[in-house]
Amino acid sequence: MIEEHKRVVLTETLPERDLQAGDVGTVVHVYETGSAYEVEFFRLDGQTVTVETVSASAVRPVASTDVTHARTRE
Repeated sequence: MIEEHKRVVLTETLPERDLQAGDVGTVVHVYETGSAYEVEFFRLDGQTVTVETVSASAVRPVASTDVTHARTRE
């Protein structure tokens, strides 16, 4: 289970939310026994893009080998 305040990587694209696999967010709430997470996604300037509830299968913990990548979001 991923703990609150940990960074996570989205593992699937959520087009209806304009989120792409690989987007990085921070867990702000853990539901039940880790079946779902409330994740806050930010722009690189620190502004919140959205806070979304995602299933546990839609995110993974940030790995030490991950590299930050920027994309423009309209």
